[in-house]
Amino acid sequence: MMDRVVENKLAHVDVLIVGAGVSGIGSAYYLQRQCPGKSFLILEAQESFGGTWLTHKYPGIRSDSDLYTYGFSFKPWTGAVVATAGEIRTYLREIIADNDLEKHIRYRHRISTAEWSSTAQRWTVTATRGDTGETVRVTANFLWMCQGYYKHEEGYTPQWPGMDCFKGQIVHSQTWPADLDYKNKKVIVIGSGASAATIIPAIADDCAHVTMLQRSPTYYATDFSAQALADELKALDVEPAWFHEIMRRKVLINEGMFVDRCMNDSEAVKREMIDNVRAHVGDGVDVEKHFTPSYRPWQQRVAFVPGGDLFKPIRSGKASVTTGEIARFTPQGIELKTGEVLAADIIVAATGFDLCVLGDIRFMVDGKEVKPSDTVTYRGMMFTGLPNLVWVFGYFRFAWTPRVELVAQFVCRLLNHMDAMGVHSVVPHLRPEDQDMELRPWLTPDNFNPSYVMRGVHMLPRCGSKREWQHTQDYHFDRKAYPAIDLDDGALVYG
Repeated sequence: MMDRVVENKLAHVDVLIVGAGVSGIGSAYYLQRQCPGKSFLILEAQESFGGTWLTHKYPGIRSDSDLYTYGFSFKPWTGAVVATAGEIRTYLREIIADNDLEKHIRYRHRISTAEWSSTAQRWTVTATRGDTGETVRVTANFLWMCQGYYKHEEGYTPQWPGMDCFKGQIVHSQTWPADLDYKNKKVIVIGSGASAATIIPAIADDCAHVTMLQRSPTYYATDFSAQALADELKALDVEPAWFHEIMRRKVLINEGMFVDRCMNDSEAVKREMIDNVRAHVGDGVDVEKHFTPSYRPWQQRVAFVPGGDLFKPIRSGKASVTTGEIARFTPQGIELKTGEVLAADIIVAATGFDLCVLGDIRFMVDGKEVKPSDTVTYRGMMFTGLPNLVWVFGYFRFAWTPRVELVAQFVCRLLNHMDAMGVHSVVPHLRPEDQDMELRPWLTPDNFNPSYVMRGVHMLPRCGSKREWQHTQDYHFDRKAYPAIDLDDGALVYG
């Protein structure tokens, strides 16, 4: 019932939400409640809802954030602290059903262009239906971009020499074949981030052996920081809504304190995290070589491995870790630049994804193309030169969802403010006092530099040296700043 396309005529809506993943569903919830008079549609390129949790189908797929913060504040999470993709989709399915959102969603609608007319004060969006090939056009007063930040169609696979001569099977974690038979096979998983760290413990028992091949080590966290409080609240039989809210606040505080320590006392945090790994893998593993990153904690993502599940097959010998650079693929496996050869029947590229800025949609304003990289971001969600548009880009160091909710509440306040003023358009604009402001990349390498960001940072909008012209990546700052944003301070120009 939830997976079918609902056939209603597409025409004009007040708000067009792009994407039916966590961001789109959460945004629709707030729009329906805080702007009840607004008409809206949700266009989703995939065949169903869920976004990331529909795209990824590799063994063991699960959240890499706790569900107290990844779940919405308005719907208590009552399951385990870490959830599978299926459990998260069930949670989203309940939100869709409870709030009658299904009738607003159109699946298999991939948007190619969005054209703004200052005369008509609206967007014209062109999409293609994946099931029929039909071209569909929708007009909307406001675009709410909730499609995420990476390409869902395929992951990023480096082109190594000799890939075409490998006699086994090469797959990417993002496009995992449903019929992949890895039983009693030698498997190499290239990568050591969240996907690799999830796949390896999920398949190790069935494989002859699994090798995690990494170019450089990753930081791992093994414990849920608020488990003691969770156990105490459960013992007290606290009702679900209270339990969820208390845990959500506690985890967000703990995460904020941890991020601060990573920034200000990074060497101590690094020692603690590596010592924790050493305790899990035992004496038979070279921790200095395989589990000691060269960068500070949270300069790239920290992978969450609940209970140290990644390390159990490593300790038992069912899996091993090799650190080195690939020279070439061979018919039987992979040769490293050191000359070492790793044998494999299957090679899994858990090598991340390609950045996708605003859905790779071509934006036109009054007949002229506006590229996101030519704009300056307003608080990481709006952009100079793009009227009536908001992009939901979550946090890297906190769960994604808290920012979805902060942005949603801001957008609803902005839309109601515009109605009260009797205006039809809004666009960020650098004020006179902002004209000489230093402009910087969306993210700087000394702050956060995972490969998928660095490969695509040139496509992202620029940010400024002032907080209102940045995506701060700081939930605790944003939760106080966003409700207090002055909608009439001159940074937003109405028309």
